[in-house]
Amino acid sequence: MAKKPILCPRCRRLIGSNETICSWCGASRANPLWKAITWMRRSVGDDWLVQSIIIVNIVFYIFSLVLTEHHSLKFNAFSFLAPGQASLFLLGATGTVPIDEYGRFWSLLNANYLHGGLLHLIFNLIALRRVAPLVSQEYGSSRMFIIYTIGGIGGFALSYLVGIPLTIGASAAICALIGALLYYGKSRGGTYGNIVFREVGGWVISLFLFGLIVPGINNWGHGGGIISGILLGILMGYSEMKQEKTFHRILAMACGLATIGCLAWAGVGAAMFRLLQ
Repeated sequence: MAKKPILCPRCRRLIGSNETICSWCGASRANPLWKAITWMRRSVGDDWLVQSIIIVNIVFYIFSLVLTEHHSLKFNAFSFLAPGQASLFLLGATGTVPIDEYGRFWSLLNANYLHGGLLHLIFNLIALRRVAPLVSQEYGSSRMFIIYTIGGIGGFALSYLVGIPLTIGASAAICALIGALLYYGKSRGGTYGNIVFREVGGWVISLFLFGLIVPGINNWGHGGGIISGILLGILMGYSEMKQEKTFHRILAMACGLATIGCLAWAGVGAAMFRLLQ
């Protein structure tokens, strides 16, 4: 009975189950690091990074509700369980008001983890759960997180430049992932590439129409995210073009540290502000 191939935990490429050294990246199966990474991935699954992003979004949504005074909570259909604007501002809502009047440039990152209501959160997390694994598959998890982080910042940077006063939501970062998939599909071509391009193109059209119909949607953030994702895809390439390198892993780690630092800074500051009121 033929043995199934396995994934190298370092480069994520298929190798023979009887190979002791990865023929792609040279990683040895005798290396303790190989065993540790394999154990970790089996324990949390291949989508651990996507799951982590989802968890952080949920935690900060709940935190924004906790920080909101009860009388400020909204319960209407379009903004069910909506956090107060003051709480969102404290945690890092971005736009011309936070940046121009308070110098909160770090809010360009934090805003990607904040949401204006339960439906807002659910819709974005459903989209993230569908799009992010596809980007991880074609680009690798490190490049996916770089695109999510820097692409989200790029989306909100454009909305800031056109004068949006206050904005939040993971959709700018999700649109960056969509932009990266658009580039992948167009660049790769062939049957599979064309299928990806057409499907993702349909998502872009749906986003555009949704933004025209529903009030309060930050279309500039969406557009900026898509453009940023395309540019990042071009700059970094995808797995079939070139494998992830040490630079990508270091940059992804830097994005992770920046995210943790900015969110922690805002979270502690917001909690202290409420306690001292």
